[in-house]
Amino acid sequence: MSHTALETVARPSIRPTEPQRRSPMRWVRRIPGWVVVTLLLVAVVYPLFWLLTGSFKTQNEFLNNPTWALPEDWTNLDNYVEAFTTGNLGIYIKNSILATVPALALTIIFGVAAGFALEVMVWKGRGTVLLLFLAGIMVPGQMILLPLFTIYFQTGLTGTLWPLIITYTAIGLPLTVFMMATFFRAVPREIFEAATLDGASIYRQFWSIGFPMVKNAIFTVALVQFFFIWNDLLIALTFTNRDDLRTIQVGLLNFTGQFGQVQYGPTFAAVCVNVFGTLIIYLFLNQRVMKGMTAGAVKG
Repeated sequence: MSHTALETVARPSIRPTEPQRRSPMRWVRRIPGWVVVTLLLVAVVYPLFWLLTGSFKTQNEFLNNPTWALPEDWTNLDNYVEAFTTGNLGIYIKNSILATVPALALTIIFGVAAGFALEVMVWKGRGTVLLLFLAGIMVPGQMILLPLFTIYFQTGLTGTLWPLIITYTAIGLPLTVFMMATFFRAVPREIFEAATLDGASIYRQFWSIGFPMVKNAIFTVALVQFFFIWNDLLIALTFTNRDDLRTIQVGLLNFTGQFGQVQYGPTFAAVCVNVFGTLIIYLFLNQRVMKGMTAGAVKG
């Protein structure tokens, strides 16, 4: 056998593997997914970019330039200054905080305690009470606004932020109790039974065992309720009758000039402060929210 023939036999034939042969087709199959992701990014990111660029435009740019035109001066902060000075944006943010924080605190405190009582404690009628809370979720908020306004007016609370705090707490409690009961249901009962045998009281079990084990779930529920309260317009518009009591969502309706002309620049600036502020809060607490959403999915 010749040297060339021996070399041919000794050298293994190199054939393209299956992934190498299918590589072009694999790239082609990914194209529709890329198109969908690109369209979703455009649908989500472009409105935020358009909102941000609009906050730097002057009134003349809004009226004379095309909608998609970029601002001529990216360092122009006059719209933000006017939103806080002439538009009273700082007062509206303060009122939103004063209405949101107490309502959120009351909702979480009562909701977590009620969820613990309904799922961990054993007492007669707890199933009926849970059904009553579930029924509260089905009641439309618009149906109770007029009766509540009458009650608040007769009790002299219409000139304060208490109608907002009480209403937000009452509306947020049913969903909070239901969600917290679901999360407490995922906590193994053996832990509470062992604590009972060790002599721990029900209050000690709540603060030392139950509360820490559903901490991420509490963050999730609190964030859901925060966005509901902060972004509410109907309730705040119904119960606030003075400009110094308006929340940020109601205050954004007042960014008008002479003869009802909308001041686009300050309005865009105020909306940017509202939208990007809440977006930063969500991104900061995103990991805790994801852990809380899956906390009640698997029972330990």
